[in-house]
Amino acid sequence: MTHPSIPGTVAPLARDELRDLLFAGTFESHHQSIREVLLDPIFDPQPGLNMEQAGRLAYARSRHVHAALERPLQILANPRRLFALAEWPSLLDVASFSLLMVHYNLCLGTVFEHAQGRPDIAGLTEALDELTSFGPYMATELGYGNNVAALQTEAVYDRHSQTFTLNTPSVSAQKYMSYSGFGDIPKVATVMARLKIEGKDHGVFPFLIRLSTEAGLCPGIRAALCPEKPVQGLDNGLTWFDNVRVPRSSLLHGDMGHFAEDGSFLLGAGNARSRFLRAMSRIVPGRLCVASAAQGASRASLYIALRYGQQRLTNAPGTNDMPVIEYRSYQRALFSALASTYAMTLLLNEAKARFLNGTGEPAADVVSLINITKALATWDASAVITECRERCGAQGIFSANRIADYGSLLQGLVTAEGDNLVLLGTVAGQLLAQDWQGSLPLRPSRPRRLAEPEWLIAAMAYREHQLWLAIREEMNADERGYFEVWNDAMNPGLELARLRGERVALEQLWKASLHAQQDAAKAALSGLACLYGLNLLRRDAAWHLAHEVIDAGQALSLSGVIDQQCAALRPHVPALIDGFALSPELLRAPIAQDDYIQAFCKQVHANVD
Repeated sequence: MTHPSIPGTVAPLARDELRDLLFAGTFESHHQSIREVLLDPIFDPQPGLNMEQAGRLAYARSRHVHAALERPLQILANPRRLFALAEWPSLLDVASFSLLMVHYNLCLGTVFEHAQGRPDIAGLTEALDELTSFGPYMATELGYGNNVAALQTEAVYDRHSQTFTLNTPSVSAQKYMSYSGFGDIPKVATVMARLKIEGKDHGVFPFLIRLSTEAGLCPGIRAALCPEKPVQGLDNGLTWFDNVRVPRSSLLHGDMGHFAEDGSFLLGAGNARSRFLRAMSRIVPGRLCVASAAQGASRASLYIALRYGQQRLTNAPGTNDMPVIEYRSYQRALFSALASTYAMTLLLNEAKARFLNGTGEPAADVVSLINITKALATWDASAVITECRERCGAQGIFSANRIADYGSLLQGLVTAEGDNLVLLGTVAGQLLAQDWQGSLPLRPSRPRRLAEPEWLIAAMAYREHQLWLAIREEMNADERGYFEVWNDAMNPGLELARLRGERVALEQLWKASLHAQQDAAKAALSGLACLYGLNLLRRDAAWHLAHEVIDAGQALSLSGVIDQQCAALRPHVPALIDGFALSPELLRAPIAQDDYIQAFCKQVHANVD
């Protein structure tokens, strides 16, 4: 008996150019060795585990990744390597992303940022760097959520004993979601707490403390497991401190202050807000890590779904063996997802490049771009993964085929390192508070063809500027209080911030097509840019029609133009997904194999040919 299999071959030069584009020319230097680690049998599927067993397996896999790579402090000194680490392990164990990124970027990253090389905490730093202890990051509290500036955990300083007393003053102040439930795993935590000296509150500072040993939680520290989450069996918990005495060396003060010879603590320059932002500085690169993991999962979902779509046969008029990928309904869903994933990956690459090009604290416009990128990249990945799961039918439900697990991962990523609506709202407020940056976009002339990326970019820029003008005009004319004015402007402002990110993404995708050297890569990228821009134009067609950017006939033609673009893109799909640097051997998903029927039968120990 024969089974459908993946047809055709891909030109290696085009594939390699697409890969180099997606990984910003750093695949071999920063990504490949991490990818190779995941081929180890420890990452083979282990079905039938309960939530605790799955969580402990994630700890074991994280240790394996750590042992195979350079030390965490070396990775922190090379941010591109950190971002690469964020992209890969979750493709095979979604819980491992959270463990590794919290340990590397947030917990040890705070030490790296504010206390690197300090001899008085060398033992704790070494435990984190060697991963003899895992590093939770304790900022979020049960009653305050993402409003970390309002947290209530307190660290009261006694100058005479030169110690701090760490205490949880109320139920609302319990640390929430940090990894504290497995008390027998040694851990050293970075804890955000209010620094209080002689009755005065000096704001939120980071503290490094021993949380647990193999014998259990340290004296004065208590924890309770949070309810179970789908797929991710990690030990998220509620943690509280009962007057825990810690040495003054626990304070990771960096340039936010220093101890005088008499033991008194002197605050550094700046106000409480600036010190708080310094204390939380690892959140900004953390958003790039979160976006990296999201786009990695988005690409993997598309790789699996589109390989399956080339094999999955259905009835069609005149034939009984038509692959589902040939249907326009399938193409519009998944080719559009492919276009947006390429666009979001290139937007992310641009945000990373701007972050890495700066010195010191990132500039305000760079932070805004990172905030937009994190929001759009995670939202888009969530939508892409959902579409891929649905297009794979019942096969998309099984954890063995990965996609459903990626959906669980994205449920956490959309709120990790800042809720997306809050991030975009912050950006919107900044955009509206400042003058328009750059030249004033004019209304573009109506094109003869809608599938023209340069015109689509111009149309988006015009809409973005007009929206900015309209919101500013309404806010300036409103005489109510600030909250009432801003509250009514919130949703249009969110639309403005989102549109800014989408325009930059389309610009990056179109620029990549112009710079491509291989004809096949150039054609594929141009097709993606057209499809991504056309989908955005169709979404906002009512606005463009009302503002005479397009006419009624063009608005009505958009659906057909998008289908034509999908048909033109079809021959390029194998090369586009091969550019992801994935393989059936890596992902171990039955429906991604060259013969999914045989692979699925082997997975369930059924009959095979």
